[in-house]
Amino acid sequence: DGGVACIGLVPGCVKKFNTSNKEYKIPQIGWNNVKIIQKHPVFEGIENNSEFYFVHSYYPKSTDTSFIIGETDYAEVRFTSVTGKNNIIATQFHPEKSGRIGLKLLDNFRRWDGKC
Repeated sequence: DGGVACIGLVPGCVKKFNTSNKEYKIPQIGWNNVKIIQKHPVFEGIENNSEFYFVHSYYPKSTDTSFIIGETDYAEVRFTSVTGKNNIIATQFHPEKSGRIGLKLLDNFRRWDGKC
């Protein structure tokens, strides 16, 4: 944020977690819930608030709420953990490290025809 332009597919910026609360470790390495904000084919058969595995020190800050598919709370911040529109989707977490739920998401992605 504030120095490097991105490719512009998703409106917003990237922020670094900044908290003095010792309860939160930065980088976050571990499990956290994803609240599904809008229905999407890659989350078919995945329960709302399922846990996924995160490894990050930065988070996306969406400026257009229509791009927000999922949100997560960490370090006193609610951030976009899944973003997408049309045939674009991106996750802040690591599906490949997220066990059974992550494999389900990857299988859904593999089957997805790019339409919502």
